[in-house]
Amino acid sequence: MGIHDWARAALGQSLEAAKRDGFSEGLALRALLSAVVERSAKLRPADDLAQELTFLAENLDPERDYSFMRP
Repeated sequence: MGIHDWARAALGQSLEAAKRDGFSEGLALRALLSAVVERSAKLRPADDLAQELTFLAENLDPERDYSFMRP
C-alpha cells in the first residue's frame, strides 16, 4: 500500500466516524481540510503550503487538458 492509498483509507475511516457522530460528509471534509492545513503549517513554510494548495485548487477538474499533456 502506498502513502496515497493509506491516506484515502484513513479518510474513509474518518468520514465513517463523522457520520456515526451525526456530521455530514461535507462538513467533516471541510473540518478535516482545515485540520490538515493547520497541522501542515507547523511543519512547512506558509508560502510552500500555499503554493501546494493553490496547485491542488487549480487542478480540481479531472476533464481539464493541460498544455504539457500529449493526446
